[in-house]
Amino acid sequence: MAISTSEIFNTEGIQLPKDAFVVIVKTAWNAAQVDELTKAAVQTLKSKSVDYEVIEVPGAFEIPFAIQNCWNKGKKPHAFIALGCVIRGGTPHFEYVCRAVTDGISQLNLMLPVPTIFGILTVDNIRQANERIGGEHGHKGTEAAVTALKMIEISLQ
Repeated sequence: MAISTSEIFNTEGIQLPKDAFVVIVKTAWNAAQVDELTKAAVQTLKSKSVDYEVIEVPGAFEIPFAIQNCWNKGKKPHAFIALGCVIRGGTPHFEYVCRAVTDGISQLNLMLPVPTIFGILTVDNIRQANERIGGEHGHKGTEAAVTALKMIEISLQ
């Protein structure tokens, strides 16, 4: 049985702490797409009265460091959301960056006591990116924020 989009994005009944706080780490690279991801994530967090902070890093490769550095310096959110957009080019750089950020976020999820949500678009072209920021593939910024809310609830059980 397939889960509908409305079920996936449903935040009804999610139990969050009154002081819920999320840090969004977003890339400056591919800003047009990443800004749309960020806008949707922020809108979703605001709809549940969740405080947030946005930190910008140059590119996706830098996201895991920024999250770990944030945590180590004493900022203790209930979740991190990583937002970026890596578009395939004509060199193997795409594979290296995608692997590094995926591995880094996976390690953070095992190392930190709070979830790190993967909101990185890894696409072949701008068209595919745009399909994921409100096009036929939904909105991955909204999806990342809803995932963060659900994971916050799970982590507090």
